[in-house]
Amino acid sequence: MPNIKSAKKNMRKTRAATARNKAQRSALRTALRKAGAADATPDQQRSAVQLLDRAARKGLVHPNAAARRKSRMATKRG
Repeated sequence: MPNIKSAKKNMRKTRAATARNKAQRSALRTALRKAGAADATPDQQRSAVQLLDRAARKGLVHPNAAARRKSRMATKRG
């Protein structure tokens, strides 16, 4: 347990960010799974792409990984 005030605050911030990242990553995975299904609607695919873009922008996933996933989704569709 940290003794310094700033270290305590950093611990709180890290805990909050970890929870937020975990929730967003889970939502992204769920959307990708739904978009990759055989009976996926264009709406589900669009929302998955939006979540990928947002995750890449926020640093949750690497931008190249997001681009790769989007590309693979697009080639499956067409």
